[in-house]
Amino acid sequence: MDIVDFETVVRASNPVDTIEQIASFNDWSFDRTGDHEITISVKGTVSDYHVSFTWMDEIEALHLACAFDLKVPANHRAETIKLICRINEQMWLGHFDLWVEESVVMFRHALPLTGGAEANEGQCQTMLECAVDACERYYQAFQFVLWAGRTAEEALEAVLFETVGEA
Repeated sequence: MDIVDFETVVRASNPVDTIEQIASFNDWSFDRTGDHEITISVKGTVSDYHVSFTWMDEIEALHLACAFDLKVPANHRAETIKLICRINEQMWLGHFDLWVEESVVMFRHALPLTGGAEANEGQCQTMLECAVDACERYYQAFQFVLWAGRTAEEALEAVLFETVGEA
């Protein structure tokens, strides 16, 4: 097996530049905090989302963290973690996590770009859409646990029912 010397990889472009172009094109407000990080505000249907993209040079990956304004009180932390585990069992891309320092639920995902691979707009757009779609889909489940006192199972059952037919 050949070992690649990652220190010698030279990139033609910075993946965070691609994210900035997408944000500008969509007229989203964003804050570029440096060469390796950008935070975008995206309006969803149930919440506004704060999406942070970070280029992690040491592992050659573009990391996405998408948080919504939903604080987890200490007395609901255990049930929220159960809900996160149940949701993550269903995820194909990315996962939910509880950022304990801030008591905030977030969706996380990373795009590996090893060996000098470049991120294209389609990949970055898909990462962003995947994050917002997951947050939109499960936001109400978190609400049910935190504000209605439901169990993780009850919350998931309430948000994952599928309607059949037409009204």
